[in-house]
Amino acid sequence: MLPVLGIYQHYKGNFYQVIGISRHSETLEILVAYQQLYAGFGLWVRPVEMFLETVTVDGKRVPRFKFIEEHLAKAPLVS
Repeated sequence: MLPVLGIYQHYKGNFYQVIGISRHSETLEILVAYQQLYAGFGLWVRPVEMFLETVTVDGKRVPRFKFIEEHLAKAPLVS
Protein backbone atom coordinates (compact mmCIF):
# COMPACT_ATOMS: atom_id res chain seq x y z
CA MET A 1 0.00 0.00 0.00
CA LEU A 2 1.22 3.49 -0.85
CA PRO A 3 0.05 6.78 0.69
CA VAL A 4 -2.00 9.05 -1.55
CA LEU A 5 -0.80 12.56 -2.31
CA GLY A 6 -2.37 14.93 0.18
CA ILE A 7 -2.41 16.35 3.68
CA TYR A 8 -1.44 14.27 6.73
CA GLN A 9 -1.22 15.03 10.42
CA HIS A 10 1.75 13.70 12.37
CA TYR A 11 0.85 12.04 15.66
CA LYS A 12 2.52 14.96 17.48
CA GLY A 13 0.10 17.40 15.80
CA ASN A 14 1.88 19.13 12.91
CA PHE A 15 0.60 18.96 9.32
CA TYR A 16 2.50 17.77 6.25
CA GLN A 17 1.77 17.46 2.54
CA VAL A 18 2.87 14.31 0.74
CA ILE A 19 4.19 15.58 -2.57
CA GLY A 20 5.49 12.39 -4.13
CA ILE A 21 6.54 8.78 -3.90
CA SER A 22 9.93 7.78 -5.28
CA ARG A 23 12.61 5.10 -5.26
CA HIS A 24 16.12 5.30 -3.84
CA SER A 25 18.52 5.26 -6.80
CA GLU A 26 20.79 2.58 -5.33
CA THR A 27 18.55 0.32 -3.24
CA LEU A 28 15.22 0.89 -5.04
CA GLU A 29 13.61 1.36 -1.60
CA ILE A 30 10.30 3.22 -1.86
CA LEU A 31 10.43 6.66 -0.19
CA VAL A 32 7.72 9.19 0.66
CA ALA A 33 8.56 12.84 -0.05
CA TYR A 34 6.66 15.31 2.09
CA GLN A 35 6.72 18.98 3.07
CA GLN A 36 6.03 20.44 6.46
CA LEU A 37 3.16 22.93 6.41
CA TYR A 38 4.59 25.20 9.10
CA ALA A 39 7.72 27.23 9.94
CA GLY A 40 10.28 26.84 7.19
CA PHE A 41 8.24 24.46 5.00
CA GLY A 42 11.12 21.96 4.95
CA LEU A 43 11.18 18.98 2.60
CA TRP A 44 11.65 15.48 4.00
CA VAL A 45 11.83 11.88 2.80
CA ARG A 46 11.10 8.75 4.80
CA PRO A 47 10.86 5.06 3.87
CA VAL A 48 7.24 4.19 3.06
CA GLU A 49 7.13 1.49 5.76
CA MET A 50 8.11 4.05 8.41
CA PHE A 51 5.68 6.67 7.07
CA LEU A 52 2.77 4.21 7.27
CA GLU A 53 3.67 2.56 10.58
CA THR A 54 1.84 2.97 13.85
CA VAL A 55 3.37 4.28 17.07
CA THR A 56 2.33 3.92 20.70
CA VAL A 57 1.08 7.11 22.35
CA ASP A 58 -0.25 6.92 25.91
CA GLY A 59 -0.62 3.16 25.54
CA LYS A 60 -2.66 3.43 22.33
CA ARG A 61 -1.52 2.50 18.79
CA VAL A 62 -1.99 5.41 16.35
CA PRO A 63 -0.72 6.06 12.82
CA ARG A 64 2.55 8.01 12.63
CA PHE A 65 0.91 10.10 9.88
CA LYS A 66 -2.91 10.27 9.74
CA PHE A 67 -4.47 10.98 6.34
CA ILE A 68 -6.56 14.17 6.37
CA GLU A 69 -7.45 14.94 2.75
CA GLU A 70 -6.37 14.43 -0.83
CA HIS A 71 -4.76 17.59 -2.04
CA LEU A 72 -2.64 17.27 -5.16
CA ALA A 73 -3.60 16.11 -8.61
CA LYS A 74 -3.24 12.38 -9.13
CA ALA A 75 0.03 11.37 -10.77
CA PRO A 76 1.87 8.11 -11.34
CA LEU A 77 3.65 7.31 -8.09
CA VAL A 78 5.99 4.34 -8.44
CA SER A 79 6.41 1.89 -11.26
